[in-house]
Amino acid sequence: MATKPYYAPGSLSAAFYDVVTAADARLAGDIEIYAGLAAPGARVLELGTGSGRVAAALAGRGFAVTGIDTARAMLAQAKARVAALPGEVAGRIELRLGDMTALDLKRTFDLVICPYFGLAHLPAGAAWRNAFATAARHLPAGGRAAFHLPLLEAMRGGGPADPAAIVLDQPIGSGGRLRLYVRERRFRDDLGRLDQVIDYVEHDAKGSVARRASERLTYYLTDPVPAAAAAGLVAERPPIALGGIGEIRVFRKP
Repeated sequence: MATKPYYAPGSLSAAFYDVVTAADARLAGDIEIYAGLAAPGARVLELGTGSGRVAAALAGRGFAVTGIDTARAMLAQAKARVAALPGEVAGRIELRLGDMTALDLKRTFDLVICPYFGLAHLPAGAAWRNAFATAARHLPAGGRAAFHLPLLEAMRGGGPADPAAIVLDQPIGSGGRLRLYVRERRFRDDLGRLDQVIDYVEHDAKGSVARRASERLTYYLTDPVPAAAAAGLVAERPPIALGGIGEIRVFRKP
């Protein structure tokens, strides 16, 4: 079975993103953290908006959110989510196709966020520096930027892959189930890179396999402080722990 990139058009990682994130208790509390970084009604730019999980939650709390993503498949999920929201909430969300490493909306926001390891999808180095430059470009003096990054210990841990072990088993709307398996897992310390090949298997209501896909998920990690400093951002506070596998790093534009 050929391996596809995560979140590619037609990927099961995009189709079932909300199923997977809803089942991940390690994300609990992230909305409250982001909401606490800006005043009520503030303007928020979300880099890597994905399916709109965070954007919708913040808009429901009164924030005006602009969500950016490069993956058309994920933006389609986000647009479907926004369409189902009450009109007043949906009116506070703008979704755009865009690259966090080369974005210039010609306006500023009170807060820039990059949730759920969004930055870690990019190779450490120039891409990280460009993403922090994007954040700084869209902030006024005193504005904040928050990036959720994985912990190095979590990326190193986990041991070798066991392709027979079910790592997620969740019901889905069709009456069937979604099961995930980790077929490959490799961490390169010299590159700070975690490579995983995850098998998605969708079962129908009778238990038969309806669809399956093998998809590659790669995360990169390095110290974000130098990239932030190059963009003129300074660390505002100690990292905020989240779920035991990641932390939210908060920076400010002086």
